[in-house]
Amino acid sequence: MISVYKESDEVLYPEEEIVSINKQDMQQLKDMAVLNPRQRIRLCTHKTPSDKLHEMFIIHTSECYVRPHKHVGKIESMSIMEGEVDVVLFNENGEINKVFNMGAPDTGKLFYYRLKGPIYHMLLIRSPFLVFHEITEGPFLRQQTIFPEWAPEEQCQDRDAFISRVESLIQ
Repeated sequence: MISVYKESDEVLYPEEEIVSINKQDMQQLKDMAVLNPRQRIRLCTHKTPSDKLHEMFIIHTSECYVRPHKHVGKIESMSIMEGEVDVVLFNENGEINKVFNMGAPDTGKLFYYRLKGPIYHMLLIRSPFLVFHEITEGPFLRQQTIFPEWAPEEQCQDRDAFISRVESLIQ
């Protein structure tokens, strides 16, 4: 794998000018994701959080809770490389607007989407691993990611009930 430095156990940045990734690198990232308490990892291919363009290879296990959130003033695109996921889009009140049933290109499902505006979205991972390539605008500023009051935080006891309710509404 390319040489990286860790911002955290979940966020890696390249130390090299040219970033290239192969199947073995993805497996190493998957192995690392499983070891993280939140069961996820991202390899940023940009150099710093202040870069204007952010490209990331992100791996989540099926155990990940991706709390609904939106990004203010940013465009975001996502391409599925491995696995399957339901991307759930919500209105401001927490009502479901749309669901994208997505998978890697060989599944025949949608494998790409682009959100132009600030729309609440969450991921319901349907496979042991979800590997995706995400592109968004930088710089990364935490205050530009908004979490709604109607969606429980990761450590909240209501989290599983919330996920079950969303699941029941999209099936």
